[in-house]
Amino acid sequence: MTPQDLVPRTPLARLAIAAIVMSGLVGFGIARVTNPTPVPLVAAPQKKVLYWYDPMIPAEHHDGPGLSSMGMKTIPRYADVGEAGESGGVRIDASATQNLGVRLATVERGVLQSDLTVTGAIDFNQRNVAIVQARAAGFVQRVYQRASGDIIGAGAPLADVLVPEWAGAQIEARAVQRTGDRALIAAARQRLHLLGGSGSGGGGMTTIRSPIGGVIQTLDVRQGMTLNAGQTLAQVSGLGSVWLNAALPEAQAGQVRVGAAVRAELAAFPGQSYFGKVIAILPTAQADSRTLTVRIELPNRGGLLRPGMFATVHFTGNGAVALLVPSEAVIRTGKRDVVMVAGAGGRYQPVEVKVGREGNGKTEILAGLGDGQKIVASGQFLLDSEASLSGTKVTPLGGEPMTPTEQRR
Repeated sequence: MTPQDLVPRTPLARLAIAAIVMSGLVGFGIARVTNPTPVPLVAAPQKKVLYWYDPMIPAEHHDGPGLSSMGMKTIPRYADVGEAGESGGVRIDASATQNLGVRLATVERGVLQSDLTVTGAIDFNQRNVAIVQARAAGFVQRVYQRASGDIIGAGAPLADVLVPEWAGAQIEARAVQRTGDRALIAAARQRLHLLGGSGSGGGGMTTIRSPIGGVIQTLDVRQGMTLNAGQTLAQVSGLGSVWLNAALPEAQAGQVRVGAAVRAELAAFPGQSYFGKVIAILPTAQADSRTLTVRIELPNRGGLLRPGMFATVHFTGNGAVALLVPSEAVIRTGKRDVVMVAGAGGRYQPVEVKVGREGNGKTEILAGLGDGQKIVASGQFLLDSEASLSGTKVTPLGGEPMTPTEQRR
């Protein structure tokens, strides 16, 4: 049989053979596509395992796989670049940051306006007190219907007193004055002055008056009584100015200085403010209330401020420029104060800070932060928890970062 005998002679046979050949070619092509030449695979980098833990007990760490104290299977905690003990802090994805409600703030310098408010009570100005005494022995001839608690003006009469010793001295002074001898006249007046009398009046009678205006605190003079030299007749407290004694908690004693401006509001006069300044901070603390007494002097125009009145005291602060952060940004652990500092690439580093005064939602930073740094003002507690779980070290004041174990000490 020759090759020509193998060639189909009819058109139908030729089409059948062509279909068989084409199907074989298509099958070979499919095989080439579905079974490509193998390409060598590059092994993915292995992440560092920090520790093994149970998600139900995140604070419990294990050195290897196994079971937790609750009998649950532990899973690995991997370290990310810049995390797990390095100074890069903890990294949070941008979308996760939005879900956590993280809000940033800038560390800046400003004037801290204190809103320290305490209570106090009005008292007499103990530096404006007059003690009225008898300068010589005598007898009370008349009183002027005064009583303790009365408000009197300066020079108001309290009693008429007869001093026999003055009578002779006054007669002698008038007799010497008629001689015209200046030396004798001066000597007679000097003797009368030393006895406590005056050249006016006669017969040893004198009127005892209050040297200042104010409130009669005590009055120990009655008609007909006998007086001894130096005996106290009355005590008068002035009302031109009063003291406001404010109870300041000892924990806030560092916020108040002598000379600081004060605004006071009294329950007796709602809607009206009185302004004064701190004149003294008493050295003794009240053991029962743990407060210091701050003494404030207030002018008392019209005599409206009366001792015993209750007052609300506002300290306005000294207006010093300080480094400030929002108070909500400070995490107070009880052992230290921490702030989450925002870095590049969504990283956050816990930093220990030293805080000072606080007022109007701002806290003074004495150490640990610099002007212009970005910090977390909202959502910082979740970031701090994440940093603790990942083993991120807290940067302390003036030292190397601390490990989570050292932070708990």
